Amino acid sequence: MAETGGQRKVGDTPLWLRLAPAIFLLFWSAGFAFLKMGLAHAAPLTFLALRYALVLAVLAPLFVVLRPPLPRSRAAWGHLAAIGILIQALYFGLISVAIERGLSAGGAALIASLQPILVALLVPWFAGERVSARRWVGLGFGCLGATLVIVARSTVEATSTLSVLFAVGALASITAGTLYEKRFGVAHHPVTSNLVQYAIAFAATLPAAWAFEDLRVTWTGELFVALGYLVIANSLISMTLLLAMIRHGEAARVSALFFLVPPTAALIAWAVIGEAMPVLAWAGTALAALGVALATKQARAPAKRP
Repeated sequence: MAETGGQRKVGDTPLWLRLAPAIFLLFWSAGFAFLKMGLAHAAPLTFLALRYALVLAVLAPLFVVLRPPLPRSRAAWGHLAAIGILIQALYFGLISVAIERGLSAGGAALIASLQPILVALLVPWFAGERVSARRWVGLGFGCLGATLVIVARSTVEATSTLSVLFAVGALASITAGTLYEKRFGVAHHPVTSNLVQYAIAFAATLPAAWAFEDLRVTWTGELFVALGYLVIANSLISMTLLLAMIRHGEAARVSALFFLVPPTAALIAWAVIGEAMPVLAWAGTALAALGVALATKQARAPAKRP
């Protein structure tokens, strides 16, 4: 990707990367409903292990047919493994357990919405990325807007302190994964990177599911629908786009997209199944959109001197 004066030229951005934020938001936001659907028929870690096994079943034949290049160094293998542990195993595992242990979807979303703020606070020290004053204003608006949508549409509650601690652990995991990817992430073939990350996550999740849940599953049509969506839309498409966006842009700017997840999920539920959208939720959606627009606006490249 061409750069000028240290700034990326927007006109040189590939079409898929320009479309990535919208595709990511749509697929990621709808995934929470399918996660809740799946957890009704399987214990959380068992459901996650089953999900990752299906992802590997999709990727393995593609790897054999395409024969994509492998990482060239031991460090590159280690970086892929670290992302697999931080995001795939820890984040998804802890957030699933938190919901199963009694944290409402609204409570989980509220805790997760702090991720862009944490990234913005830590990224100057971890990856040397400067967060401008305008971006901070955008992050503040985005956080407030996401909170308004969550509070307006759902009950924020937790039946145990442990469920909150699991959600906080999930928040720390995805924040660490974002910062790690920004500092150490290197572009690999998507089949290679996904195969390595999900293999590591599966190897970490399956023993935990075996030890704590005895692999309890109730096989139903809803379970297969949930797995199908989460495998294709979330595990393969959304995660690939998220990590690619982090590598190609500022971590704080990309993380700001998470403020739009609660509004997008609310709009999907309103349009598809007719769930109510209170006035406060509409106001929160507009405020979150304004915040994300401010936080993700790219600075113009300085004009070249003739």
